[in-house]
Amino acid sequence: MRISVVDVGSNTVRLVVADAAGGVPLPVHTAKWRLRLSEQVRPGGEVPDDAVERLVGAVGEAARTAARWHAAGPLAFATAVVRAAPNRAEVLSAVRERTGVNLCTLPGEVEAELTFLGARRWMGWRSGPLALLDIGGGSLEVAFGRGRLPDFAASLPLGAARLTHEYFADQDPPSPELIRVLRRKVRHQLRDVAARIRWEGPRTAVVTSRTFQQLGRLCGAAPGRHGPFVDRRLNRADLSRAVARLAALPAAERSRLPGISAPRAAQSLAGAVVGHTAMKLTGLRTVTVCPWAIREGILLRHIEDGASWWAEVSHPAAEGETAEPVPLRIATSTN
Repeated sequence: MRISVVDVGSNTVRLVVADAAGGVPLPVHTAKWRLRLSEQVRPGGEVPDDAVERLVGAVGEAARTAARWHAAGPLAFATAVVRAAPNRAEVLSAVRERTGVNLCTLPGEVEAELTFLGARRWMGWRSGPLALLDIGGGSLEVAFGRGRLPDFAASLPLGAARLTHEYFADQDPPSPELIRVLRRKVRHQLRDVAARIRWEGPRTAVVTSRTFQQLGRLCGAAPGRHGPFVDRRLNRADLSRAVARLAALPAAERSRLPGISAPRAAQSLAGAVVGHTAMKLTGLRTVTVCPWAIREGILLRHIEDGASWWAEVSHPAAEGETAEPVPLRIATSTN
């Protein structure tokens, strides 16, 4: 069986085509199309018409690419930048009508659950009680669990692109006072979630997303060309120094640092502030940078539970309205 996933993020549209033999998603082809939606859509704002056109084109090309690799129609989802847009239903309808791809949005907590599943499978059962942090463009996902899916999952409006728009749009580099204001905002939003993670006392902590991968590289982790099986760690003390390093430079100069790509240079500082503050509040001194995240979680869920679960979260409502997806499992037990 060959399956594919299309992930519409804040910066890129990514396609993964994978073989599912033996119950493990083995990638056979990946591709990406850079849209930079986060630069065109302000937090909570509509996706403009020209951005919708490019999105339709990218998703259509992703579907054609998946077909050339003999994969079934892609499991396609969009993250916070589309999920929070007032014209979300129109965007999803345009993609569906013009490409035949049923693009959907997932609640942030479901994104956290699926990302946790991918990280759990990568880390294995010996990792024990597991905490997860994932910084996207529009949101921060946090999860904790002892089993296959998390016991606790949360999504907070602390994405790197969102916060860059809100706090750093008018200053490059931002003033120390602006950075302090942002850090206070992150602490306030994270207070309750961080207390829960501290109370649970995870044995292992992992981080996912391109933001954390690039910050890990900046702090000395091995480059991506060394492959996914290299152990990559990120220390809180190193990340603190990275925040100061990024804060001293304008965005154009940050892109010359190890690991920081030009498209993500502007949001790298906000991402570092969120990452460091989250690690400090949750009491995490060292985390593992995990290469598997939400796309792998979706592939795994599809392999393990069949197609019915995706039909539930992606089925549109009648009369052109896009239904709010049904949560897979949002557990909040304190046991």
